[in-house]
Amino acid sequence: MNVRVLIPLLACVIVAACTGGEPASSPASPDAPAASSAPPDAASASEADAAPAPARGRPVRLTESFLSAMTPEDNIDSVASWTTAEGDTWVFATAKSTHRLLVYDGDTGRTLRTVGRQGSAAGEFARPNGVFVADDLLWVVERDNRRVQAFALPGLEPLGHFGAEVLRKPYGLWLHPAAGGGWNLYVTDAYELEDGSVPPLAELDRRVHRFHASLAEGRILARHQGAFGDVGEQGALRVVESIFGDPANDRLLIAEEDESWANEFKVYDLGGRFAGRTVGAGLLAAQAEGIALRACPGDAGGWWLTTEQDKEGTVFHLFERVGKAHAGSFRGATVANTDGIWLQQAPTRAFPEGVLYAVHDDQGMVAFDWRAIAAALALPGCPD
Repeated sequence: MNVRVLIPLLACVIVAACTGGEPASSPASPDAPAASSAPPDAASASEADAAPAPARGRPVRLTESFLSAMTPEDNIDSVASWTTAEGDTWVFATAKSTHRLLVYDGDTGRTLRTVGRQGSAAGEFARPNGVFVADDLLWVVERDNRRVQAFALPGLEPLGHFGAEVLRKPYGLWLHPAAGGGWNLYVTDAYELEDGSVPPLAELDRRVHRFHASLAEGRILARHQGAFGDVGEQGALRVVESIFGDPANDRLLIAEEDESWANEFKVYDLGGRFAGRTVGAGLLAAQAEGIALRACPGDAGGWWLTTEQDKEGTVFHLFERVGKAHAGSFRGATVANTDGIWLQQAPTRAFPEGVLYAVHDDQGMVAFDWRAIAAALALPGCPD
């Protein structure tokens, strides 16, 4: 979204929250252009242990390790990476306007191939948006086919699709292995009223759908496990796309992309309950977007990586994994208007401590070496 994978609070003159109503004007959909104006002056709910919002400092400037070829006709949204048995790293990017996937070399940014075409048959796409890689499987959310499609890696054989019976306008996804086998998937759904506006609060209770998926005899089998969304003023997901989770701490981070309300990330638990707090409120000056997690072993160490989607230059904010305190921010020399991000935590040939991939201005992607990020922000390593 240009709205797609992090936060402030609303004045009564902007939103009718003071009278219990919704804004009179329609907030932007996930595909609307990102704004670069300062966030509204508004307050957000917080838990007792929430750290106070930090003053915005000057982001550290880093140079990207590479930029891929730029293909503006593709309208790139999200990225996810996978490493082959031979040690090559592939980065898959969704191309919304050309209804296909691009595959880049994760060490150099070179374009390797394209996959798919427009359509609704197996292996075809209609405005692909969210993408995720787990356990040698590639998962793609298609907004206009209203489904999630799965592929086997490395051959990219279609394994089936699901969700069309319940999804209305899906965008992003995150998944993790289920305790009894298979995977638990969370798919965001930015459905609208007929006039394209955001539904009233009472109708925002199905913003995230849950599925359990398994692989049997070369086919994906999926079961819908319900949907959720808080309908309170602070916890509601008005415009939704980017989502990521931390199973060890029972946490989801979900980007609030309605800039008429706030630029922030809502904190939910894996069961779909709003945790009563947001992350980044009063810090982000542009739309909240892509989310990733660098997790140390166990449930304590690590950082959330979040995206402030500014057309003049993306700012990436890091927050502590558990306490959510702001750990610093950085921007690149080139990257701007970022939708999706993906953290490859495992080493690659060029990046022995991992790499952050980020979409650049709907046209391609860039890479940041984790060593450069950690050094610039003085981040400690994971404990032994």
